[in-house]
Amino acid sequence: MKKYIAEFIGTAVLTLAVVGSIINGSGFVTLLTVGITLGLFVATIGSISGSHINPAVTLGLLSIKKIHWKEAVFYIIAQFAGAALALILVRLHSAEMPALDYAFSWTSLVAEFVGAIIFTFGIASIVLAHDSHKAESKAPFVIGGSLTLGATLASALGSNAVINPAVAFGIGSFGLAYIIGPILGGIAGVWLFKTLK
Repeated sequence: MKKYIAEFIGTAVLTLAVVGSIINGSGFVTLLTVGITLGLFVATIGSISGSHINPAVTLGLLSIKKIHWKEAVFYIIAQFAGAALALILVRLHSAEMPALDYAFSWTSLVAEFVGAIIFTFGIASIVLAHDSHKAESKAPFVIGGSLTLGATLASALGSNAVINPAVAFGIGSFGLAYIIGPILGGIAGVWLFKTLK
């Protein structure tokens, strides 16, 4: 149960961090904010849940059998519940969120796909490392940095650079491109690293 609570809290805080950075400036500030936030959660709750806080990560790790499918289902429920809590809190406080375009486009889908490949490639380098002790010590930097880089590339290629279906739901950018792109990219990224390894 602790791991699902950790995923719930992590996704809620990550979603709120994205909302806060979008409201206060957006752009590269948001990209850095998500990387730093995820890095902090990897350092704090990584030993409890693995700090997925993203359905695309959970499904990517499920595809290489690093998580059981039943556990993955509860992770994803916890992640969307956390994002929903963030959405409720934002609405209760009447925060002025800029409208985000989430209409389907191949540009957005490909951008999210590419960004997620970069992101989960970094995650896989930690999860599949031979020396788990060494990998754990650099995990916050590698995973947070991989998310910032992946989101930067996704933004440059023309998407909202969410790379997280749960967060996309929580910030009002929940469209097909922001579900399919990260999930397929998440699976492709871990398999790409596994194949190279």
